Amino acid sequence: MDTTSQEQPSVRIASTRGRGILLTTVLGSATVLLGSTVTNVALPHIGDDFDADVATLQWTVNAYMLTLAGLILLGGSLGDRFGRRRVFLVGVVWFAAASLLCGLAPDTGTLIAARALQGVGGALLTPGSLALIEASFHPDDRPRAVGLWSGFGGIGAALGPFLGGWLVDGPGWRWTFLLSVPLALACVPIALRHVPESVGAAPSGTGETAEDRRPSFDVPGAVLGALALGLATYALTEAREGGAVVTVTAVAAVLAGAAFVVVERRSPDPMMPLSLFSSRQFTSVNLTTLCVYAGLGGFFFLTALQLQIVVGYSALEAGAAMLPNTVIMLLFSSHAGELARRTGPRLPLTVGPLVCAVGMMLMLRVGPGTSYLTDVLPALLIIGAGMVTMVAPLTVTLLSSVDGRNAGVASGVNNAAARASGLVAVAALPLVVGMGPDAYRSGAAFDVSFSRAMPLCAALLCGGALVSFMRLGPVGAVAHRVHWRSHGWLMEPPLAPRLSHPRTADN
Repeated sequence: MDTTSQEQPSVRIASTRGRGILLTTVLGSATVLLGSTVTNVALPHIGDDFDADVATLQWTVNAYMLTLAGLILLGGSLGDRFGRRRVFLVGVVWFAAASLLCGLAPDTGTLIAARALQGVGGALLTPGSLALIEASFHPDDRPRAVGLWSGFGGIGAALGPFLGGWLVDGPGWRWTFLLSVPLALACVPIALRHVPESVGAAPSGTGETAEDRRPSFDVPGAVLGALALGLATYALTEAREGGAVVTVTAVAAVLAGAAFVVVERRSPDPMMPLSLFSSRQFTSVNLTTLCVYAGLGGFFFLTALQLQIVVGYSALEAGAAMLPNTVIMLLFSSHAGELARRTGPRLPLTVGPLVCAVGMMLMLRVGPGTSYLTDVLPALLIIGAGMVTMVAPLTVTLLSSVDGRNAGVASGVNNAAARASGLVAVAALPLVVGMGPDAYRSGAAFDVSFSRAMPLCAALLCGGALVSFMRLGPVGAVAHRVHWRSHGWLMEPPLAPRLSHPRTADN
């Protein structure tokens, strides 16, 4: 039987165990980051190999995002209930198996199913990475540990498209998935040797046993949330075909979404507590998140294709072209977090999206015969500047809008909202701009669709800026722990751990 302790975590970074914990969390995060960042540059080659249409390429991206966004909150709850290390390792092994299936997929149906399974693995291990750090390290070392984890994660995010492009141009696109397997397998023995187990516990003093006080989890909410997202994604992706099936699916998505709200309102331990939205600041930040990450999701999906199909870049060149965004995030995001603390949330969360929108409009210059230095790079630098202005302030503003004990749940809701909005954008944009099923086979046709899409992405960013300007105060509380100020990843806001009264278990 496990024994529990109420003592503060005591692991130090300089110790062998501390280095092992950091390596475990970095490897786990890198595994998921590769799944998120390398796929876009491989899409044209996947389409050519399988003679696939645009909808298939959309599903290759969205199947992963769907299960990850729909289940990430449940993954955090499972870790609290059954042990963070245990659930983290299940996620790592699951992700590796799904990545292997992606790499060996004989057809598009298998590939899409394997991508969905990848997202399930990611939902299990992603919440555990930071939770393991928070539950293991001494409070004095915790900010530095999170900073190191975030920094290495940012480096991984920067190298992902570059490495993915190199693999696509070299041994082939399948290796972009197979690369995750050795990383995951290396993570398992290190975690078993060095990472202590921990679980969450509800407040004591009620006469309940330790087992009774472990957090529960909201399976009906998770199922309904994922179902609503999946049905909406299918309806948007297949809408160009029309027909009764698409109409019925769209109606079912609305009904599933309504049922999700009802279940969350009535659940004693909801996955997404609706009471959080009683905070005007929390609601506003999440509305901004929906707009901002929808625009960014559509941008990154289409730009990786535009650079290869229209401009003529190789997969490696397309991946390397995106490096400036992550480099800027790595170098300057901590300063932006400090800016939010000093000025309040309105300024950075209004200016940042507007700057990104300007950069996206500059992307209209990117077409046949484009120069990287005079056309592509300036637009990407401006987008990077806008992102660094808003991403870290968005997180610290969000965490300041709720009670500290709800920080992990609030961050999970925000992270899921960002991923879901990117998912919907990737599903909807090709439909809205009139992109045909074979548009990616023609540079001229894809260029027309890209030129229509960039103003829409920019408009979404402007919508986020308007929400921030109208609903956030010019000054206000953005008190936060110092280690949430910086973030070097592009596709989602950082995920704070669901950590409430942690208990360590010595097995």
